[in-house]
Amino acid sequence: MRRGLVAAAVLTAVTVVGCDDGPRSDLVVEGTPPATPYSGPLHEPTRQLDERSPRALRLASGAAGRALECDGEIFDGSGPDAWSTSDGGGTPEEGLARYFDMAKPDLPDHGYRVERRERERVLYSYDIGGRTKVAVVVAEDQKDRPGWGPETDASCDPAEFPESFTAATGWQVWSDRAGRRVPVSRLDSSSGSEHCGWQSADFLRLDGRTYARDPDAVLGREGLLRAPYRDGVRMPADARDTGYHRHGRRLWLTHDRRTAYVRTAAGVEAWPLLKKSAGCD
Repeated sequence: MRRGLVAAAVLTAVTVVGCDDGPRSDLVVEGTPPATPYSGPLHEPTRQLDERSPRALRLASGAAGRALECDGEIFDGSGPDAWSTSDGGGTPEEGLARYFDMAKPDLPDHGYRVERRERERVLYSYDIGGRTKVAVVVAEDQKDRPGWGPETDASCDPAEFPESFTAATGWQVWSDRAGRRVPVSRLDSSSGSEHCGWQSADFLRLDGRTYARDPDAVLGREGLLRAPYRDGVRMPADARDTGYHRHGRRLWLTHDRRTAYVRTAAGVEAWPLLKKSAGCD
């Protein structure tokens, strides 16, 4: 997905279909119609804003964004791009396959169904529990886009997908005190990039702040941390259990949120904030 430098360096893209081989056989299935199918227009004007707010994503994703049935806010979405004559497909299903070829999204690569079909456009949806979590509108022979191909696309937060999927794509989804999956737009974590030499580090992003675990000081030596990483520390008296947990790690925070305290079976670790300019070439 479209994310910051640190996150982009650690996520694994899902490559699903090849132009030469055509779409995989289970890309589109019959499926079960949702209780409330999308009834709006398949063509909505799109608009690009220089931000990634839910409003901006809805404007950018047109009809696809309107067709979503997320538990929370829209997570990602985009509008049309131009392509060459050879990029378009001969059928709507091939047009959907071209979406995966061109965008390479971190999204399920099979199990889509036709939700709406019009003469020049088809809405494909990926549903969980009868609710649309991914929507892709493909169109035929539009301006600068010959053949069938993606016009607009949109998706819900990765936390709304099963763990079996998110674990395979690199998303590290946390749970709250009640066991509910926490939206990654609020909280997520990732391992450091081998490309940067940061594979021993871990990152945790919460409400726009990024904390780091740095046992080998690979980040500290580059001056990327606001304070040193420490392990085996005493939990501060004013720290409170957020209830957020994942794979044996539990997140505690103090009121100032300058440090993330992560309790594990081995003790307590103090993860400092990452500097905003952190990144590698």
